[in-house]
Amino acid sequence: MKNHIVCLSTTNYHPLPTRKQNVMSRLRNSEILYFDPPVSMIAPLKDKKASAYIEKYKQPGEKVEGHENITVYALPPVLPFFNKFRWINKINQKRQAAFIREKMREHGFGDETVLWCYSPSSCDIVEHLPHAKLVYDCVDRHSAYKGHINPKVVDKMEHDLAKPADQVFATAVGLAETLEKINPTTQMIPNGAAYEIFSRVQTEKDTLPCPEDMKDLPHPIYGFVGMLQECIDYALIEKLAKSRPNATIFLIGRTLPGVDLTNLKQYPNIVFHGLVPQPELPAYLAQMDVCLNVFRAGALSKDVSPLKFYEYLATGKPIVSTREPLQVEDFKDVVYIARNPEMFLPLCDAAAKENRPAWTEKRLAYGAQCSWTERVHQMEEVLYKKGVLHESAEE
Repeated sequence: MKNHIVCLSTTNYHPLPTRKQNVMSRLRNSEILYFDPPVSMIAPLKDKKASAYIEKYKQPGEKVEGHENITVYALPPVLPFFNKFRWINKINQKRQAAFIREKMREHGFGDETVLWCYSPSSCDIVEHLPHAKLVYDCVDRHSAYKGHINPKVVDKMEHDLAKPADQVFATAVGLAETLEKINPTTQMIPNGAAYEIFSRVQTEKDTLPCPEDMKDLPHPIYGFVGMLQECIDYALIEKLAKSRPNATIFLIGRTLPGVDLTNLKQYPNIVFHGLVPQPELPAYLAQMDVCLNVFRAGALSKDVSPLKFYEYLATGKPIVSTREPLQVEDFKDVVYIARNPEMFLPLCDAAAKENRPAWTEKRLAYGAQCSWTERVHQMEEVLYKKGVLHESAEE
């Protein structure tokens, strides 16, 4: 018999793979119902695209190509301000639970289900869903986000989700230290990289075609891949563009709402490319001379486990990083870490001129150690040992 897993995610399954998709798609012997996070009822006031998504929950579940064991559903829209007022969250979660129970029945999921949560707000849905085991996988310092939240409310919801969990995972030391005081099962397993994809930058470097929109760009090219969100240190990116006008800064990713990049857009040597499908990223990264991992100091940055950093390692390319997130210190022997703003430009110059094949190989080795295959194997070992998941029908 397969494991039955209900995954309540904080990220839509499509289009960008994050920890949630990478973990779920690699769990063995499992049938998974993956629920995209719900949209607020007032979301269309800020984003017209949200209107279409609000109606998506009425559509049939979508099978994931290449992973027929995963079915993706959209959830019904929710009342806003649920991260400020717990009573609103309780109303939302009760309504969500009715929808999820219906889908569980359709797929034959019952009391043996493993409930796998990513958001503190899920604390109020647990009692309404049949399940045998509860897993909380913490990927962020959720109360550090800005917007319509009350940090005390979010922290209390996280406490109420983590405490009864059969297993808690955390992606960073700070998160693990907080959560292990609530639940001693807590184990830190950082994010990872799709090594099989990003290592192509080295294994296929002579055959990867140069993307049309990167041809004729001046070198060195400093590249960034990831969401352009508030915690990124845009002052350092601007400093690089201004001080090195003959270089190119190539930014791949979507700009999140509320992030003002007006200052950066005045520099002709900064390219805003937008999203690139993951399978196409190696061709872009192959053209970059240096990969940038730049975060502003703060509670969110300190405890983040950036996918981009592990993906950069898997390319073997030189990496210039700020001292946060703290996990970069584990790789300080082959990463250029700017411990203060004054170090940033000299390190960018040094990285662009790097000629150390041994460092390239060491970064690739680190990337392999941090692959999603390895990360999920570590999680499975913990869950099999505790009986949260079973490896095969015979066990």
